[in-house]
Amino acid sequence: MDEWIRGKSKVMNSSWMPRSTAALVYSCLGAIATGTSVAATDAAEPIDEIVVTSLRMNSSLQDAARSISVVEKSQIQDGRQMLSVDESLAGVAGLYMQSAQNFSQDLRISIRGFGARSSFGVRGIRIFVDGIPESLPDGQSQVDGIDLGTAQQIEVLRGPSSTLYGNAAGGVIAITSELGSSEPYMEGSVAAGSYDFQRYQVKAAKAGESIDYLISASQTMLDGYRDHSKFESTSLTARMAYRPTQQDEFLFSLSAIDQPIAQDAGGISEEQVTIDRRSARAANELFDADEILDQQRLAAMYKTDRLGGELTVRNYYANRDFKNTLPFTSGGAVNLQRFYYGLGAQYASVQSSLSRIQFVSGFDLDRQDDDRRRFDNNDGEVGALVFDQNEKVESNGVFLQASLEVSESWNLSAGLRFDDVDFDVSDQFVADGDDSGDISFQEWSPSLSASYTNDVGVWFAAFGTSFETPTTTEFANPDGTGGFNQSLRPQTSESLEIGFKSTIGQMVLAMTAFHIDLEDELVPFELATSPGRTFYANAGASTRNGLEAEFSWNISENLSADLSWTWSDFTFDRFELDGEDFAGNRQPGLPEHFGFFALRYAPRESTTLEFELRYAGELFATNDNQVLIDSYAVSNLRLSQKWQKGQRTIQAFVGINNLFDERYNSNIRINAFGGRYFEPAAERNWYAGVSARFGR
Repeated sequence: MDEWIRGKSKVMNSSWMPRSTAALVYSCLGAIATGTSVAATDAAEPIDEIVVTSLRMNSSLQDAARSISVVEKSQIQDGRQMLSVDESLAGVAGLYMQSAQNFSQDLRISIRGFGARSSFGVRGIRIFVDGIPESLPDGQSQVDGIDLGTAQQIEVLRGPSSTLYGNAAGGVIAITSELGSSEPYMEGSVAAGSYDFQRYQVKAAKAGESIDYLISASQTMLDGYRDHSKFESTSLTARMAYRPTQQDEFLFSLSAIDQPIAQDAGGISEEQVTIDRRSARAANELFDADEILDQQRLAAMYKTDRLGGELTVRNYYANRDFKNTLPFTSGGAVNLQRFYYGLGAQYASVQSSLSRIQFVSGFDLDRQDDDRRRFDNNDGEVGALVFDQNEKVESNGVFLQASLEVSESWNLSAGLRFDDVDFDVSDQFVADGDDSGDISFQEWSPSLSASYTNDVGVWFAAFGTSFETPTTTEFANPDGTGGFNQSLRPQTSESLEIGFKSTIGQMVLAMTAFHIDLEDELVPFELATSPGRTFYANAGASTRNGLEAEFSWNISENLSADLSWTWSDFTFDRFELDGEDFAGNRQPGLPEHFGFFALRYAPRESTTLEFELRYAGELFATNDNQVLIDSYAVSNLRLSQKWQKGQRTIQAFVGINNLFDERYNSNIRINAFGGRYFEPAAERNWYAGVSARFGR
């Protein structure tokens, strides 16, 4: 490990980083690698224990035998624009994000390479809000319906997790929302900034003996850095907890989002970036490429501990109307009406002095019903119907996990899950033939882990698996016909990770090394006949190796630092497409190195100054590794000030993004036709706001 750190010294002292910052980051990395940081004296109060729930069995963050990171409310809401979750999750090792500035394509989230292939939306990662899935049965997830202004905590579980959650669980993001506080309050906030950024939010909450509730409404508007990148969204969120007895709790949630415009500036060539980095692709403007969204979701959850353990039952219903115009004529206007719902239950035993075994078992039943129509896009005007089909997905899963406390130091866990995922397409446009059909996949997903605890920390090893079916969108036939591409197969993986966690005084350290073998990896590509539309093929086999490190230190009462670093080597072992052999090439769209450094200074309780630095190394844009994208480092600065008198709190904040005006790309479109790989990121920009909270 020492050799690995020394090998990175050239990178850490390169011209993009000030020497003082480079020295600090290098010294912290060296401390992590050698373990010297945990030998510091314990001069302050111990860090509070954090409970995580993404493993389906409640566990402390320190003791969990998996790689998990937790982000708290202050890192999500305080002084942030709250445009995207990348503002909160940038410091999580192993998690890489792009496309945060294109609200039509949505944030592209990758955990250990899972999700990197996505052309829009989130793939390969399961997302939950208060235990209710934001992920569809086919594996696609959206983050556009998440109100960050009500998020209390975000957990990120890294690595294959199909044993826990089934299809497309290459990683898990679990969001816990706020509820009523001990006293009722009302809160309002307003923010504005560069590129006509505006955000408004009002919240009201109350906690009672049997009922807690929170209601939030927000609106966000942004003209965007690039031409043709305007965005507007309004959301409503309501949550209520009702406890009729000490043993029973009902949780109800309602969310609605109205997104009338989200323009897509498109990917452009390197030459166009040089001429005008703020410009949009001409075809995207000509065809008025954008996205319109209207979504509502209703969910309920019941919890009881009457049965010697905890029984949880969930039920949800969601409706999503989606319109999308793409930058080409034939089938370039999409109209999707989606209804999805689900039912699930789990029973978790409670570990006691009489039994060292804890287990959880349950089932998940989820359904998806899509009416998908495509029309010609006549320079932004909807033309003739050319595609009409109904797509149904049924996902059924049952699971069992058990944990055995062998001794005070050793703990063993094992899990097994069976999933059946069925796709059915009914072709309603038979003028070009009937392309109706169905595809079914069945998968067993085992897992095994062990942890050992001593005075130094917690050592763990875990074996996990995942499978990932193509989504209904990814099943599209490259020849332009309806139905599903029957040649596509699910992507499967087997993963082994070894990690170490330690907490001493005010320092927290976590390190993980992992190896993943993948079969039939799903890889995106474009065709000359449909530039801007993505199709998929299976790579034969791939290998992923990586190292992840996270370090947090409360240096003093008013100064703290966070550091994370990720090294990854993701390679195609067997992959042939259209007569080209890509074996031995690196997976495109992901850097070999990326890292994060943040320093937080609070000279007094009411004042906070935060500096953060994000670094991403070079990456390839194509399967043949012939297009290399430069590395970049971006710095952000935030300042907030609070004034409190009695039950009234006022907070003012200001932030500067891209402090040193770095020229980089917010997204790279993988294997884009015509060299249109680049989506340039915003230059130096600012925002400011104020919030007021009134209690009684």
